[in-house]
Order: sequence, then C-alpha cells, then structure tokens
Amino acid sequence: MGIETLVLAENGWVPNNARLPVIVYRSAADGEGNALAERFEEMFAAHCWPPDWRDGIYDYHHYHSTAHEALGVFAGFATLELGGPGGKRIDVRAGDALMLPAGTGHRAIRSSEDFRVVGAYPEGQAWDICRAAADDAVRASLQSLPDPAQDPVTGGAI
Repeated sequence: MGIETLVLAENGWVPNNARLPVIVYRSAADGEGNALAERFEEMFAAHCWPPDWRDGIYDYHHYHSTAHEALGVFAGFATLELGGPGGKRIDVRAGDALMLPAGTGHRAIRSSEDFRVVGAYPEGQAWDICRAAADDAVRASLQSLPDPAQDPVTGGAI
C-alpha cells in the first residue's frame, strides 16, 4: 500500500484543514464490488469509523464542517478535485481509500459509470454538507472538532 499526504490551505470559500492532512491510500484493499465494499466497511469499523453509506461522490464542490470523512473506492475509477476550485486533482480506482479532514473541499470531476465508494465517519461525528463560505459558526465547528482517534485504514495515530 502506498500512502500520500496533502496539506491543503484555505482556498477561496473552501476552508480546507491546515491542521490535518488529506491521506490517500493506494491499493488499501484488494478486490472489487460488494466484497471490496464489505472489506472497507469492516476495516473502517475496526478502526472506530462506522460505515454510513455506499454511493458516488458529488460532482459539485463541498466540504463537511462537523465530521472527518473516510472514503473507500470499491468499484470503478474517478478523477477527484480536492481543496476546492482549482485544487489538487487525483485519480482513484477500486482499492484506493482517502481520509478527508473536516473542511476539505472535494468533488468528482469525472468517473466511470460504476464508480462507488463507502463513506465512513469517526464515532460520534455526524456529517453535514457545506457549499458556501465558512461563517463564524462553521469555523468554530471546524476548530472544536476533535482529531480522529485512529487512522481509518491503518488503525494507527493520525
């Protein structure tokens, strides 16, 4: 498994997260389809990131102010843009995973028709969807949100 980290500074209306890096895990798990989705769900749950949904990734820029997010790609491939408009573009495929700290802008630029991910969040955190500049309340939420207790893929400290 290869691991890449990105620290994304504030970008226009997208706050990103200067404290925690985005982590991209290449080939975090083998397989494809439902068996791989179940593998990611088990992995995330074992590391205190209960899985919440299976679907694609929105094609519009957004971020979460109330939860960090783990994504496990279990089918297809996509090009994602991280950090907001003009941000970092990365390609992901089945078997890859990501940890997006709260505030990290993200969207799918293009994807295969079968592209699907598992979404998970640290225990006790519930996600929201923000599509506008962070106001004082959102910034306060981002600042007060605790760091995840464990890495969603490795189980180690973040």
